[in-house]
Amino acid sequence: MIRPIFAGLMAGLLLVGCATVADTVADTVAHSGHDYPEARSYDVSENAEADVDAALAAAQANGKRVLLVMGANWCHDSRALAGWLSTDRFTTLMAEEYELVFVNVGIPQEGDGHNLGIAQRFGVEELPGTPNVLVLTAEGALVNAETATTWRDAASREEDAIYDELAMLADQAV
Repeated sequence: MIRPIFAGLMAGLLLVGCATVADTVADTVAHSGHDYPEARSYDVSENAEADVDAALAAAQANGKRVLLVMGANWCHDSRALAGWLSTDRFTTLMAEEYELVFVNVGIPQEGDGHNLGIAQRFGVEELPGTPNVLVLTAEGALVNAETATTWRDAASREEDAIYDELAMLADQAV
């Protein structure tokens, strides 16, 4: 009698584990138990520096700013922010105001950082966690030096607060 019950419990646990793995924002929202969208946008780029340079060139050509999001797929706050940025409301803001580029930084707070020279290039010497949001002018000046490394709570932030801050930074003087 114990074996069938144990087997049933194990099968149930395996199914629960499978149900939490999602590849799309919609699936993740439906199964995650939280109230923010979640996406995986931090691919390992062959040349993240070139990706940033391309975003800066596009920003110059289009009269926009660059939204440089430095995070990692292992980080729920990074995935939450990427999820918000993929919603219709935010994609409209991105299309109007920003060239968006995601950079994978690994786990900098544990000494396993990647692409940290990109943050340093724009005056951010240390990434204490993930994600980090650098708003840059088309010329590469950091607009939000005081708040760039304060996004480690992105999963806890309200949608309106995130949107309002990014909308404000799109127009803020340097």
